[in-house]
Amino acid sequence: MPPRKRAVLKRAVPKKAAAKKPKSPPKRAARKMPAFTKPSAKTLDAFARAADGLPGIEHRTMFGYPSVFLNGNMLACVFQDRIMVRLSEADRVDAISTGGKPFEPSPGRAMREYVELPPHVADDPSQLNGWLQRGRAYVQTLPKKKKTKR
Repeated sequence: MPPRKRAVLKRAVPKKAAAKKPKSPPKRAARKMPAFTKPSAKTLDAFARAADGLPGIEHRTMFGYPSVFLNGNMLACVFQDRIMVRLSEADRVDAISTGGKPFEPSPGRAMREYVELPPHVADDPSQLNGWLQRGRAYVQTLPKKKKTKR
């Protein structure tokens, strides 16, 4: 008969207190995405005419709409049937006092430095060009963006 193995008693080791994970915040309800509608030919023409006179800009698309950039920074864009422009704080106050409003591509998600110009400004080429010139002066003060490799 083989020798009996001695039973090894294990000591009761207190379990480590489980690290409590902080409760994650409740999930937010999904934000409603904006309807991406086509701008009118009138809006596209007004934007193109005002932007074409700006020196040093680059034409691109943003949100699938025409936009203009300066030194890699977005300056202005068409969104749906509206025109928005990036402005300094003082110019934002002026634009909002003339009927503009902070630009929100989706409700509750304002783009901090951008103002949606009111329709009467977009319909007047000289006013629209003036706001884009003011935006250009501000964007020119921003640091150049470096192109990133994708």
